[in-house]
Amino acid sequence: MEPVVRRGAREVVFAQLHDAGRAEQVAQRLVDAITLGVLHPGERLPSEPELARRFGVALTTAREGLGILRDAGLIETRRGREGGSFVTTVEIPYESLVTARLERLSRVELFDMAVYFSAIGEACAERAADRASADDGSRLAAWLAGADFTTIGGARTNTGGFYLELAVLSQSTRLVREQIRIQAEFGAVLFYGLVESGTRERLRATNGEIVAAVVANDAARARGAVAREIEVLAGSLLTEKARLDALETDAVETREEPDLEALREA
Repeated sequence: MEPVVRRGAREVVFAQLHDAGRAEQVAQRLVDAITLGVLHPGERLPSEPELARRFGVALTTAREGLGILRDAGLIETRRGREGGSFVTTVEIPYESLVTARLERLSRVELFDMAVYFSAIGEACAERAADRASADDGSRLAAWLAGADFTTIGGARTNTGGFYLELAVLSQSTRLVREQIRIQAEFGAVLFYGLVESGTRERLRATNGEIVAAVVANDAARARGAVAREIEVLAGSLLTEKARLDALETDAVETREEPDLEALREA
């Protein structure tokens, strides 16, 4: 099941950047929106001048950002009256895109990301449990029952969708917008660690606890379950980070190892 994309998602994607001088930030914002399903295959992006205006960057910066996505095969540009830049319909190279980003982030940054996500998620769950009606609880339970957490892709997609559902049930416009913004910014990275089947099973079980707490209008229980779940997400993400760092270290050491045979011949 695909994540729920509310009206404000695209507004968040195209909000102005904090540091307006880097084309990489334009590209990263759009990459995250594509991997999270906010921008769909075949969808036409705003024009270069419109992107520059929305992001608050120079036209050349917006153009360079689109060039990064074009080189990565994520968008294609068509000429003519019906032309423009379109999200490609080919399968998105999720692993390589997120892996490259994960390698650039420190463990401290990743942990801080999880803490922030947990704070918003806990607030959404607590308020949802306070305000959910019986029908709301039933709909959330039905959503979870139909969501796929058995595969890596399904778990990543539906984890984001589940937290969006909690945000909607909170009946707080600000929390909904913040949840969308967080997922657009780093949801693809935070959910990257769901590679082990045991972790995905544990995640689904904890989601069931959250649903039960919402149905019972038990705000403290809902908040506590979210906190435990984010600890699991953070732990699995840091494990993947350590694995990638170890692979990079091995690769560097291999490249630096001298060719003794060549030295002898010389």
